[in-house]
Amino acid sequence: MTQSWSTLQIARSAGPAPAGVAIVALCLTILLGGTAAAQAPPTLGSAAENSIAEQEPITPVPPPPPADPRKLAIGERLFSDSRLSRAGNLSCNSCHDVHSNGARPDAGQASRPFDTLTVFNAALSFRLNWEGNFRTLSAHIESSLENPVNMNTNADEVVGRLNADPAIVRQFQAAYGSAPDRESLLDALMTFEKSLVTPGARFDRWLGGDASALSAAEIEGYGLFKSLGCIACHQGVNVGGNLFQRQGVFHPLVKGTPQIVRVPSLRNVATTAPYFHDGSAATLQDAVRRMAAAQLDRTLTDEQVARLVDFLQTLTGNYQGTPVTGAQP
Repeated sequence: MTQSWSTLQIARSAGPAPAGVAIVALCLTILLGGTAAAQAPPTLGSAAENSIAEQEPITPVPPPPPADPRKLAIGERLFSDSRLSRAGNLSCNSCHDVHSNGARPDAGQASRPFDTLTVFNAALSFRLNWEGNFRTLSAHIESSLENPVNMNTNADEVVGRLNADPAIVRQFQAAYGSAPDRESLLDALMTFEKSLVTPGARFDRWLGGDASALSAAEIEGYGLFKSLGCIACHQGVNVGGNLFQRQGVFHPLVKGTPQIVRVPSLRNVATTAPYFHDGSAATLQDAVRRMAAAQLDRTLTDEQVARLVDFLQTLTGNYQGTPVTGAQP
């Protein structure tokens, strides 16, 4: 359930990537790695501050999109409602705690082969899940309801349970003009999930022109992040989440499959240990070292690791005005 590191090779949109794509990806990584001086962070000054965001490959997290407050309220209520599970013992929030990091460390459980990704900023990714097998929030929600490891139910069964509750029926009637049905159930949950963005990270403030938002060490770490080639896969508003890549380009990264995963977002990554789809990296430092070796064939110094972690810690944003925190043990 936590956010993990991705890989720096073989982008694809469907099916195995052709050899030419792999060569292009490698060239891009080499190019980025060979232009460290050119990739140094811009010097902050009165003339540069307002244009930083336009110069950088990472863009700030936007505020939540406009939403009908009545539908949003229903979605928030349902997200914590155990009636969404057949046994009545789980809610969405059980695995995606929005009061901490939107996730939980559960990768070692036999029933959960994948470390669960955070729900924060998920709506900003181009696909969902580690394997990227869902294109829409609606499809992902239905799959979670039907998954025997998760809710073990379906939308129709959930709608039946909700219609037995006069209070929530009235709430749906006020927001949707009718009692709960499959369409309004999914829409309410999607409306809430779209609101689960975390703007206001210190890095985003720096992109916005706040020169005091980052320290010299953090800016150095960002420059290293770009010059090493990490930025080839971790860029855009979610610092990832917008392509597929192969794990273990130069050296093995994790045991088992899949070899190709959707690049995860690095937003709030400092709060979402453990890392990788199998949860095998307990710390961010470990994840950084292993990623550099497996994906870039680089052995980092302790100082380089420290600077990269300094930068990654600036990607922690705020949910409803409160900084995202790590999950409780």
